[in-house]
Amino acid sequence: MHYTNDDILHVAMTQSAVDANCRAGDFMRTENVVVQSAPDPHARKYLSLPLECNLISYGNNIVASINEKYRAVVTDYIDRFPVEHCFETPNLHVLNDELQKDGVRICFMADYFLPDVRVLAPLDCIYKTKLLYPGDLAPLYTPQWSNALSAKRRELDVLGVGAYDGETLVGLAACSADCETMHQIGIDVLPEYRRRGVASALTSRLALEILERGKVPFYCAAWSNIKSVRNAIKSGFRPAWVEMTAKNASFVDEMNGIR
Repeated sequence: MHYTNDDILHVAMTQSAVDANCRAGDFMRTENVVVQSAPDPHARKYLSLPLECNLISYGNNIVASINEKYRAVVTDYIDRFPVEHCFETPNLHVLNDELQKDGVRICFMADYFLPDVRVLAPLDCIYKTKLLYPGDLAPLYTPQWSNALSAKRRELDVLGVGAYDGETLVGLAACSADCETMHQIGIDVLPEYRRRGVASALTSRLALEILERGKVPFYCAAWSNIKSVRNAIKSGFRPAWVEMTAKNASFVDEMNGIR
């Protein structure tokens, strides 16, 4: 299937609308939108819906998908500060302080990237590469490939591209079918093989394979993960949207290894 950048953006916004329980057009409005979070069987599989508070921005405004009891708090927050400042300190402390009174805290902050078909192209790899299917991925659920593969949702890992130095797998990009229309790419390269163009070669190849199969690839990175962000850009991806998610304090403590 041939995709334009507009097609890809529309697919992403449509999926975000399913995840947030809003309309795709809400992300293009100039005013902020607050909606009640709700479960949906077509949402991304790793989301635990409904959410207490999730802020999404494609750059125009903020769509807040929330537990209804936080409507006043969240509305006041997103209308008080510029869009871009709502996703960073010091302003986010205002929201976190209010939510924390009810046992909820800011947990996840991430940038999401979509392919730019004007620049996406296969990149050369100095090592042999090979397409990998679920059967090939089955023995690879080990710590060194934990960014490329999800041990908790193995059934969603549908395709990968491996780089091999002889018979040794030295790099792996793989994608999970997180929803019907979009596949998320993850990448790992063994430490001694980094800074050789392996990550971008595998990521770009996998992105093209996903598009050929009629799905839209997307890539997620923490804003502070400079290596991952550089790989996304080098591979032909561009920033598309951001999200910030609040979770129960007990969940945050568990993520931090606090029992």
